Formats: sequence, structure tokens, C-alpha cells
Amino acid sequence: MRRKDREIFGEEIEDILKKGEYGILSTVGMDGKPYAVPISYAWKDGLIHLHCAANAGRKLDNISCNSNVCFVVIGDTEVQPEKFGTLYESVILTGQIMPSKDKQASLVALLEKYSKDFLEKGMQYIRAAKDKTGVYVIYPERITGKAKRISAHS
Repeated sequence: MRRKDREIFGEEIEDILKKGEYGILSTVGMDGKPYAVPISYAWKDGLIHLHCAANAGRKLDNISCNSNVCFVVIGDTEVQPEKFGTLYESVILTGQIMPSKDKQASLVALLEKYSKDFLEKGMQYIRAAKDKTGVYVIYPERITGKAKRISAHS
């Protein structure tokens, strides 16, 4: 990381991963071309949990030939036009993506994040859709975080 003064660690990274609304999943296809897609996710127990259509699409084609991925979460941002800059926080995670060993637990993690006020109805939805849903987990190998926040010198 070039700007070591903006590097963040530990709880700050965890907070961004927990509160992020979505992430960008980047994969590489058999043709060597990159592909990135915004996707809903949940960060739980040190893993990124994702879901998608069970058997189709470029994302799954890429994952099937190369499980190396990059996942980016952008937290809070604030453009500061008068300073020609932006306040931001972000996390970049690289690792291996694999089918979830526990689809139910991964889907519940997503349910708890996005629909916590509708858990009972969500559990019914999971039971009905679980077999038609692809559920994946990213096992992080490297996680870095960076932030530019308001300081006394801003």
C-alpha cells in the first residue's frame, strides 16, 4: 500500500465489512479476462458469504475455472468538492471462493444482515429457495483496509 498513513487494521476493517451494503466481486475467466460484479454479501466468522443463481452466468463460469477472487467493499464516502478530494473507507480482500459447506448457515447470515426484521418469513424463503440457489464462501488470504477521514488538519 502506497499510503501507509491511511492503512487501517482489525476492528476498523471488521466494521467496514459488517456494515457494507454490497461488495464488488472480481473474477478472471478462462480467457484471462477480468470480470467484476456488484453483489450482496455477509461477513461472518471471518468469511464472505454470497449467493447467486444456482447454475448459470459468467461469474460462475469464471469461478469454476479459477477460484482466485478479489472482493472490494467501499464503506462511507464523502466528496469534498472545495478540497478537490474525497473522504472514504474501503477494504480489499483476496482469497479463494468455494461452494459453501453449509448453505443454510450462509443464507441465514445474509438474511440476518439484510432482512433481520423478517427472520421467520426469511427462513421460509430459504427453505423454499435453498436448492435453487448457489451459495459461496470466500476464504480470505489477504485483507487490507484504507481510509481517509476528517482530521485536525483537513
